[in-house]
Order: sequence, then structure tokens, then C-alpha cells
Amino acid sequence: MRRQYQIIGEQIGQQIDRDGYIPGDRLPTEREYAERFDVSRTVVREAFIMLELAGRVEVRKGSGTYVCAPGDRPRPASTNAQAEPVEDIGPFELLKARQVVESAVAAAAAELVTPADIRALSTLLAEERQALETSIGGQELTNAPDQADRAFHLLIARASQNTLLEDAVNRLWEQRDRSPMWRRLHGRIMDFSYRRSWLDDHDRILACLKKRDSAGAHDAMWGHIEHVMHTLFTHSDTDDPGFDGYLFTRGLERPSS
Repeated sequence: MRRQYQIIGEQIGQQIDRDGYIPGDRLPTEREYAERFDVSRTVVREAFIMLELAGRVEVRKGSGTYVCAPGDRPRPASTNAQAEPVEDIGPFELLKARQVVESAVAAAAAELVTPADIRALSTLLAEERQALETSIGGQELTNAPDQADRAFHLLIARASQNTLLEDAVNRLWEQRDRSPMWRRLHGRIMDFSYRRSWLDDHDRILACLKKRDSAGAHDAMWGHIEHVMHTLFTHSDTDDPGFDGYLFTRGLERPSS
């Protein structure tokens, strides 16, 4: 199944060829493409990442997206915009899937979590906080905070006492780890201090688990991943850095119940 970002990326690639863009030309902004194709800016951003990986464009944070000349950047054998492997998933699409699945799993875990699970989650959270402060102090995000983050989420899934739910969450994280688009998105982000607020989200999730508050655990996990989506979107903006204060369109909001 072709994903929406692939369709939009192909259409942008066709417009580059059809409209006579030359290397170095700046493309319209994400907002303009979102309005033109009637999609969210997250879809356009994923399309730009795909085109960047295919060697068609260069994304310059805070400046915009520019057409590449052949040979300017490493390219796959094919110059088609669809050269990005079809099994990859856009980072914001992946986060939305995690939000739906992990919120439900957290709710289930709150009903069955054990004292041993709570102790292990508390230990992981402390390790994640220490690893992040060490990374920020060294001005480089190492793998340690990310590994602790992943372990925290997977332990919540394990606390659901349901191996199928645990496997579903694990597969979503594995998809993230092997995604070239996810790595490219994170490659645009230089300041990682924002991740301290994600640890506060983890604190709220853990507090709900301790109280066996199923609804609270669901909402805390939902809010956490919503927070992750908004933060990554803002910190990877390629257009006017001041625009992201009010930009969120379809695709990032929680449906009203």
C-alpha cells in the first residue's frame, strides 16, 4: 500500500521536473504545499524527508528546501522519488500508531501492573534521567537515553501481562529503529534539552500506574506521545522558525470523543 507521503513526494518530484526548477532553487514552503495538496504539514514534511533521502532535494533547517543537482548528494541508483523503500513509514505516521496502541496498552497495564514492575519502571526512569543529563552536558545525544526511553515503554507493555500487546509495541519500536526517515528527522535536531519534559511525562505515566488508574494511564501516555509529535515537528521546522507556534493542522490532534 502506498503511503500518503509517498504520493505527495512523487507529485512534488514531478512538479520539480515539470516546472523547470534548477539546482539551488528554493521550493515552496511546507505550508504552501500542505494547502496545495490539502494535506497536513506532517505529510509534506515526510514527503520532503523521502525526497531528501532520494537525493532530489536538500533540506536546510530554518531556511527551506532546495532542489539538488545530480551528484550533489549521495543518491540511490534510481532518481525516482519513490526510491525510498516502501516498507519505511513516515515518522509522524509511526508516532500516531504508537499513540493509539501504547495508550491502550498503558490502560491495560494499569490494571495488572505488579510491585516488581513499578520498581523496575522507577529504576529505568532514574537511569533515563541520568543518561539524558550526561548527554546534554556533553552536548551530544548518545544512545543511552534513547535505550532507557525504549526500555521504559516496553516494560509498560510487558506489565499488561499480554504477550501480543507487548509484541505489538516492540514491533513499532523496531520499525522506528530501522527507519531511515526517522534517523533523518532526528539528524536535523541539535538541541536535546527539550527531552527533559518528556521525562516529566514519564513521571505522570508512572504515577498513574502506581495508582492503578487505567483512564489516567491512557491519557498520560496519549499526552506524552502527542507532546513528542509536537516537539519533533517544531524542532525540525525547515521554514520560518517563528511559524510553528500555531501551525498544527489535521493529523496531530486527538479526535474528540
